[in-house]
Amino acid sequence: MVLTTASKGRGDSGEDDENADHYLNSTFASRYVREAVPKWRMPKKTIPKDAAFQFINDELMLDGTPRLNLASFVTTWMEPECDKLIMASINKNYVDMDEYPVTTEIQNRCVNMIAHLFNAPTGDTEAAIGVGTVGSSEAIMLAGLAFKRKWQQKRKAEGKPFDKPNIVTGANVQVCWEKFARYFEVELKEVKLKEGYYVMDPEKAVEMVDENTICVAAILGSTLTGEFEDVKKVNELLTLKNKETGWDTPIHVDAASGGFVAPFLYPEIEWDFRLPLVKSINVSGHKYGLVYAGIGWVVWRDKEDLPEDLIFHINYLGSDQPTFTLNFSKGSSQIIAQYYQFIRLGFEVFPSAIQVILK
Repeated sequence: MVLTTASKGRGDSGEDDENADHYLNSTFASRYVREAVPKWRMPKKTIPKDAAFQFINDELMLDGTPRLNLASFVTTWMEPECDKLIMASINKNYVDMDEYPVTTEIQNRCVNMIAHLFNAPTGDTEAAIGVGTVGSSEAIMLAGLAFKRKWQQKRKAEGKPFDKPNIVTGANVQVCWEKFARYFEVELKEVKLKEGYYVMDPEKAVEMVDENTICVAAILGSTLTGEFEDVKKVNELLTLKNKETGWDTPIHVDAASGGFVAPFLYPEIEWDFRLPLVKSINVSGHKYGLVYAGIGWVVWRDKEDLPEDLIFHINYLGSDQPTFTLNFSKGSSQIIAQYYQFIRLGFEVFPSAIQVILK
């Protein structure tokens, strides 16, 4: 066993370092690691690949064991067959759609499967509107930007101020909503929680809606308690308020945790695109989508709900490639893994897998 520790010693500079935190010493017997390895600077000398592997691999032993990490919502085990697919596609850059058209097709299949799972008004031969993301945080950023841009366009057309957008949420929202509000200059109006009721109160939420509200964000699966917020009630109350005021305030559902739970275990609950004001939904593939960390999804009800001017058309790598993401290059492996779980489990087994996890 190899132990890597902070140590004083002679590093690549050839000088004694008084600060032990600047170097790592390895105790396994190899002439290639007799000298301490610098932490913060690239070493001047090369070492063999097996020595580099052992050095890093043994240091990583000090990390926790992912499968014992019960505090995480994130998937930490997949079948060996899926692991093989992940390794086979780990060197594919998803954004290179011309070079990897099958991967692009698989992503589009996943988007359509999720859209149908959420009861989007999309025909069997129509392409659903959505995109794979690094996780629900990026998905929420994209959905929020779409709402903000739609609201701004409407306000500009009406000759009204468009510099003070806000979102109404419960105080139990995940931190990514606070990030969106701060990064993209949107006021976050939070409905305070009360003892014994730890989700957003629909009546109080709709009361807080004003002409500057770009959307009401409801959570399907609170991070704090796992509870589903009453999206149907929000839809009913907001529909009435929109009729009274002439506004058209929409709803976004943050289904990061519940999006792959409710359709299988609680199909009778109306929270998705069956409700007319729900315009977009995000879900985390790396939670109950049963994929390793690094995949989320956002889908829109209709093409009109995603402003065209947010979509970039680039041709760096060949033909025209429409893209709406916060980053450009992205690995393909998690997309392949999500597709594997969909076709591997299907409606027959997916509910059982979710029940086992929730227990």
